[in-house]
Amino acid sequence: MSEAMLAKVRKLLAQAEDPACTPQESAAFTAKATELIARYGVDRALLAARDPATDPVGDRVVEVVAPYARDKAGLLAAVADPMRCRCVRRRQGSGFAMHLFGFASDLERVDLLFTSLLVQAAHGLAGAAVPAHDHPAAFRRSWLAGFAQVVGARLAQAEAGAVAEAAGAGAPSVALVLVDRSDRVQRRVAEVYPRLRSAAPRRLAGSGFGSGAAAGRRADLGTRGLHPAAGQPRPLDR
Repeated sequence: MSEAMLAKVRKLLAQAEDPACTPQESAAFTAKATELIARYGVDRALLAARDPATDPVGDRVVEVVAPYARDKAGLLAAVADPMRCRCVRRRQGSGFAMHLFGFASDLERVDLLFTSLLVQAAHGLAGAAVPAHDHPAAFRRSWLAGFAQVVGARLAQAEAGAVAEAAGAGAPSVALVLVDRSDRVQRRVAEVYPRLRSAAPRRLAGSGFGSGAAAGRRADLGTRGLHPAAGQPRPLDR
């Protein structure tokens, strides 16, 4: 992603975080940052359709560590899927190694957003009061599930908006280009993992889903918070 694009996104997010902003103004700044990131993904896809060497299919492994490793892995999948990347979860010690497949520009977007959202989730959980009747770990797992679900839906909406905008501007066969990219990523996954199985669905007992979903609606879907400042909690170490 170009420095000019990153600078613009960071400026929007800084405005969104300004305490002087009203909730409506903050939401508008955040939405604009998300829109820019989604538009970048479509622009890179169309460029690669003309010159495949500019954006090759690749993969990377992201280590997701305890505590709440499975819940962090779920957040990563929620970010990756709308951006046309695929995740394969592998057990690694007490955590997971998440093997991501996608085009280089999409992997870059996933990496930026996931790292930022981990920090945001950590701060959201730190401020969420656990009800007296609930087990803290169960509450936090359900909180993270709500957070991930809403974030995934917001990203899917932003991606769909970017596609519609490109199509309205006369971009040639943008939908077909993106379908072809998704197919190529899926074929790459099948080559590496020919016997891949789907994970069994989870049942969560905690009551934090609604609180986590509300935090997901407020989350900055941009590049803010890639590294926690000194003295602040590390992502989800609580």
